[in-house]
Amino acid sequence: MAGAPVARFISKFSPVNPRPNTSSQPALREIPLPVKVISQESVPIQTSTPVAPPVPRMVAPVPLPTLAIAEPAPETVSEPVTLALPKAPVQPTLTVAPAQKVLKPAEVEVALLNASKESKPKAPTKPKAPVKPKVAPKTAKPVTAPKPTPVPKPKAEPKPKPVPKEKPVVVKSDKPDAQLKVLFCISEVQPFAATGGLGEVGGGLPKALTTAGVDIRVMTPMYKSVTDEVRKKCTFLGHVSVSFAYRQEYCGVFEYKTDGVIYYFIDNEKYFKRDSVYGYFDDGERFAFFSKAILDTMELTSFRPDVLHANDWHTAAAVILLKTVYAEHKTFSKIKTLFTIHNINFQGKFPHSFMTDVLNMDYKYKNLLDFDGHVNLVKGAIECADMVNTVSPTYAEEIKTPEFAMGLESVIHKNAFKLSGILNSIDYKFYNPKKDKELFENYDDKTLELKRANKRGLQKLFHMQVDETIPMVLYNGRLTNQKGVDLIIEGVNEILNDRIQMIVMGNGDKNYEDFFEYIQNKYQGKFKTMRYSNSLAKKLYAAADLVLMPSSFEPCGLSQMIASRYGTVPIVRETGGLKDSIKDFGCQGGGNGYTFTNYSKDDMVYSLKRGLTDYVNDGLAWTEKMKICIKKDFSWKGAVKEYIALYKATKKVKNVKKDS
Repeated sequence: MAGAPVARFISKFSPVNPRPNTSSQPALREIPLPVKVISQESVPIQTSTPVAPPVPRMVAPVPLPTLAIAEPAPETVSEPVTLALPKAPVQPTLTVAPAQKVLKPAEVEVALLNASKESKPKAPTKPKAPVKPKVAPKTAKPVTAPKPTPVPKPKAEPKPKPVPKEKPVVVKSDKPDAQLKVLFCISEVQPFAATGGLGEVGGGLPKALTTAGVDIRVMTPMYKSVTDEVRKKCTFLGHVSVSFAYRQEYCGVFEYKTDGVIYYFIDNEKYFKRDSVYGYFDDGERFAFFSKAILDTMELTSFRPDVLHANDWHTAAAVILLKTVYAEHKTFSKIKTLFTIHNINFQGKFPHSFMTDVLNMDYKYKNLLDFDGHVNLVKGAIECADMVNTVSPTYAEEIKTPEFAMGLESVIHKNAFKLSGILNSIDYKFYNPKKDKELFENYDDKTLELKRANKRGLQKLFHMQVDETIPMVLYNGRLTNQKGVDLIIEGVNEILNDRIQMIVMGNGDKNYEDFFEYIQNKYQGKFKTMRYSNSLAKKLYAAADLVLMPSSFEPCGLSQMIASRYGTVPIVRETGGLKDSIKDFGCQGGGNGYTFTNYSKDDMVYSLKRGLTDYVNDGLAWTEKMKICIKKDFSWKGAVKEYIALYKATKKVKNVKKDS
């Protein structure tokens, strides 16, 4: 029937507590209906105006249709009123044609009396006074009396249960945390473009979060290094114009799906079709464009994140703009922000004109970005972000001190209430010695003896003495002071006086690169240096026996984790993430490497010689050390749980627009 669906809709979405009946009228009345009887089925009747009750009359009961009107009782939901007709016995009925004159109530009563006389029913017994109708919570059945019989006393009906308030409808997904939406913005993503640990995180963390059920999308530039194979599988979503103070720039968006992750590539060949990721005079403008594109393309991607996760200074401007210039736009008003500091040494410092000419921000925001006479993007992002974290718990504490904060210790202390640290991890699918196609020989924790074949293969490749008993030491990282390269330079002659082979791989300071070229010529067959290569790095990790990491400070560090994954023992200085991930073998309860505390050449050389001695003198014990390292879990499983908790905490933060 047409009326039923309407009644159900009103019942579902109407207020739970309807207006109570304050009328003094009875809750249920029977009124003869002056309409044409269509059928014997129940017909819903909608009434809006209450009808006055008729004057009681002593009339012979006639089985006629009655209209039962049930007024809503307090705390109940109104139901549709229905007209019920008895099927038997069939009695004379009054039919009023649609075109006939509508009878008045008095005329209807006369017609009913005449109809009752014609039907000639048996003489009724002495009529009794009309019985008050029963009050029903929903609908009342019509009362018919072919024969007057004593009316039984109505049984006490139970009080209707209050209608519970409707709970909000939650659309469930097949993913447990699908309601948590994250836009992960980063300047490099392995395998598309990577220069170090930042690219490792960009490649590994989103995949792990997707596996855990988070709806995460990754936004990164479309660099020249993105292969044609990937480009062919991309879908072009469209383009927008990104505005600077004095011009507009083209911005295309390409979508790429792999390993369950959706990537958005930001395309602008002027800024990103270059041989390297960094190192250009206009890097500030390049990544300001990227940060603005993150926000300006949100309508194009149709993805509305709960949390925008920005990483390092390259995307810091996205956090700043979201909380200032874009704050009142409805698209961005509910988005929360998380800013991750991977290395506070790189802060994005530019002249004050950068704020107006590039970011297109009003000068009223100068105090928000200004630090030490410059625009400082990391400082601005720390001030604006809802939550801030670093890539290890120890580093989160270290940057509160002048020794590690690079001048921002006062800003860190001011925002310490929203600061935390989560140790980075590595992609165990990407780094897997059992299936790695780059190796000379695959192996795992049960076949560590096969690892020696990788050393022999590398010795042949680099024209070194082929002897698997010679210990091989590896340094793989940037050639900068931060990585402790000055300690290696100071102690390299002492190290190479032993029976040892050493390999240094990395890019960086030209003076360091030249020095290691000199050492290679001096110690031919014992020392080898080269620029960074991702495929070659895996061969080195599998071939080496020890990995050296003497960093002056290290926010997290990944080489020690990758080395452990390949059964290579790390030697590290106790700082930042190195301290959080590697414990000395001599510690109570055991460890998973060699460590030293002081930043000195002597301490580094001493720890290295400990490792060399253990390797040469005790083969079985060394194999056990290798097993400890290769079994140590540095996958993203633990970190993912911490990031999900951090995203949820960020989502709960109250949005506050930054005015200055």
